[in-house]
Amino acid sequence: MRATTPERVRTRPARGWYVGAVLSAVVAVAMCLLGWRQADQADRIDAHPVRVEGTVTQLPGGSGTYSQITYPVDGRRLTAADLWLPAGAQVGDPICLERAADDPSAVRVCGKTYPQPVGVGLAQTSVPAAVLLCALCVWRIRRFRRHQAGEERAQAGFAVAFAAEGMPALTQGKRSRRRRKGGRRALR
Repeated sequence: MRATTPERVRTRPARGWYVGAVLSAVVAVAMCLLGWRQADQADRIDAHPVRVEGTVTQLPGGSGTYSQITYPVDGRRLTAADLWLPAGAQVGDPICLERAADDPSAVRVCGKTYPQPVGVGLAQTSVPAAVLLCALCVWRIRRFRRHQAGEERAQAGFAVAFAAEGMPALTQGKRSRRRRKGGRRALR
């Protein structure tokens, strides 16, 4: 295991800023896609709505269980999950649904704007928060890099000021005239 030195810690920002930027960007894109899908389904239903009578087959309960409603389409029964249910709905209750004529899977409860209003609300709140978090992470990373570049320029200027006296690279390739004690043979 390699110990981190203070110089190594200061040469790059924490990985958490990079991870935060990537994850918040992924969340923002995913929530945008969720909201776009809900809006697209609502537009398709609004274009050519077909009313059907559905039946509540499952009620939401806990964190992993959603409501389910089955409805008939061309002689078969489809299931929609996580739709808005009225208060006091029970398993087996009939419920009015609107579906798109061209897409039977695009369905919503009659009188509602979106198929799954929770998804739209989640997208409306989480996308701005994720974009702000991503912008904060990117700003922090860029600020650190600018600060680091400024320090490197200052150190380079300091080194050039002291190295200008007798350095071969800065004195047109001429070698220094200083000799070691004992000449060349002392090195053996």
